[in-house]
Amino acid sequence: MTTSQTSELNSEQQIQAKRQKLRLLVEQLQADVRPWLEHLPAVSNPDPLVGQTRATTAIARAQQIRSNLSHIYMATPAGVIVEDVLDTMSQRQQWSCANLRDWVYLANPSDERAPICVSLPPGTAEAALTGLWEYLEQAPEQREVKYQELIDNFSSAEFRHYLDLVKTMSFDDIPGSELATVIVSHTERKAWYFCDRVSQTTLFGDIRLQSVEGTISTELHLIKPGAVLKANGGTLVVNALQLLTQPDLWNQLKHVLRTGKFEWAQPTAQQTAIHYEPDPVPIDLKVILVGGRELYSQLKDLDGEFSNLFPYFAELSSYYPTKKEPVAPYFDFLTYVQNRARCRPLTADAIAELLATASRFTEHQHELSLDAVMLVQLLEEAEVLAALEGEPNISAEHLREAERESEHRDRLLAELNWQSILEQQIKIDTDGEVIGQINGLTVVHMGGVEFGEPSRITTTIHYGDGDIIDIERKAELSGAIHTKGIMILTAYLANLFARQEPMPLSATLVFEQSYHEVDGDSASLAELCCLVSALSELPIQQTIAVTGAIDQFGNVQAIGGINQKIQGYFEICKRRGLNGKHAVIVPQSNVMNIHLSPEVRAAVLANQFSIYAVSHATEAFELLMQTPCGEALKFDDQTIFGLIYRRLQTALAAQQSSPEPWWKRLFSGRRAENSAEN
Repeated sequence: MTTSQTSELNSEQQIQAKRQKLRLLVEQLQADVRPWLEHLPAVSNPDPLVGQTRATTAIARAQQIRSNLSHIYMATPAGVIVEDVLDTMSQRQQWSCANLRDWVYLANPSDERAPICVSLPPGTAEAALTGLWEYLEQAPEQREVKYQELIDNFSSAEFRHYLDLVKTMSFDDIPGSELATVIVSHTERKAWYFCDRVSQTTLFGDIRLQSVEGTISTELHLIKPGAVLKANGGTLVVNALQLLTQPDLWNQLKHVLRTGKFEWAQPTAQQTAIHYEPDPVPIDLKVILVGGRELYSQLKDLDGEFSNLFPYFAELSSYYPTKKEPVAPYFDFLTYVQNRARCRPLTADAIAELLATASRFTEHQHELSLDAVMLVQLLEEAEVLAALEGEPNISAEHLREAERESEHRDRLLAELNWQSILEQQIKIDTDGEVIGQINGLTVVHMGGVEFGEPSRITTTIHYGDGDIIDIERKAELSGAIHTKGIMILTAYLANLFARQEPMPLSATLVFEQSYHEVDGDSASLAELCCLVSALSELPIQQTIAVTGAIDQFGNVQAIGGINQKIQGYFEICKRRGLNGKHAVIVPQSNVMNIHLSPEVRAAVLANQFSIYAVSHATEAFELLMQTPCGEALKFDDQTIFGLIYRRLQTALAAQQSSPEPWWKRLFSGRRAENSAEN
């Protein structure tokens, strides 16, 4: 055996050793639920507030301050059932309802168009008005006993004042056809009200109109309260998005909170002749706006008053960090979810599967999802499957089948795209070797769903000044982040091969058969590998697809959509027939985000599919081209960088020894003649 053959054999052994070192084990492809199951309690209590200490602390502090400058914005991620969270929070924190009052409007003896507002102890409005009626039925000289009874039973300065006002009057002396109406009555004390369908009527109430013999008028019973008055003395929760899409209502609410006073608007803007002005209602209210974090950011930027009125920010978490928090409380959250789903009990393997699914929802192997809606929906579907089979308990297979059915419902567009690849309408090679061609991994967002699929990236090399022409950018199909990624990989190559001398070769780079904007830097590792292949003239294994971002030093950085990308490429390879060589290369920093389906894990276990995690671009080069990288500035035909360096030096020498073009000689001669004449 010759020295070169021995060297090649050693290089191949090194590559195989690195390949095995970088290959992920099947145990690394989903969260390990066994340590979590060790904390499963014998009995758990349903709790929707698990993992929400930060938010509940903020709300508790704001509730302790009764001020018009201490309201709350609660940011809720998708999947939070707001009513359950607030109900539990209000009970646990004992939100104040000591200031709740019943509110009534009484006919004004001196002006029937200006009813008098009176507050009464909660739950006493009906009894107070009955007593007032009995009070007026008596002769003025016989009212003293009833008067004393009323002021003793109903602690209200406004009510006492009204009794004094009508002390000598009869029904005939009070104008209008109605004596009183109840606006708000707290027969059951409720600490908070939720206005999730926001309009002028639901939030602020209104004064309605009636037509009697062609005459438009209003009466006491036509005064209708909104959520602001119903929650007065307690807490009002408002859907922030619905409120803020109606600027007039938002401004009106701010005015109420600033002034501490609710004033009724005129019945309609068109009926200018109607002048009906009930007394303003004093407001003692805590407001919680419920919406997304993005909306909170916009409010802070666009409304200078917002931070003054809503200084408390309470953000609910969408995940439970098992590395920072004890796992046992999470089972209380799962009990809450099971109760909400009204499902039959779960077997031990179903609990393990539910934990794995909850972790998959977060795309992090050390976190568990707090998305109650998604978990409830999963359990509801598993409940149906168990019921159809007549099983008393939900098993892990029921949960897996529910997940498969859910994925199948959303998969039509993905399958249409994959079919176009399988039919070669979109050319994607998953076998063989090609110079300057690689399969990048992308996530497609289409029709409200997202899925992964491979995208063919190609590179060609030509003489030039070292620039990389991004065809996507030239065609204005490249987003800013993708363009940044191209600049970074250009800087990486320049740092390797053009520290002291210019690069005499240029390249063109393109996503083939891509007809929409390309953005993000997750393809920059694949693009760099493609460039290195074209420069070294070493072929890339088409069985391996690549995703990952890079920095200027070649370090591979985390990207998003890792699971969809792996799953999308696996589907193409599976349908063409797995051959044991199919694989994906992903960033090492994304390993904790991997949660793959049982089908992919089974293929990895059977050595039919592989996943390699790399930390540096050179590891990806060696996996794809099965050749060591070597040193960047050294002639070596047995290494990737050595081949590139030789090619660059050859091109540079050819460039320097080439004769000067005729047009340059012509113009340089004329410049010399002009200089001589001068």
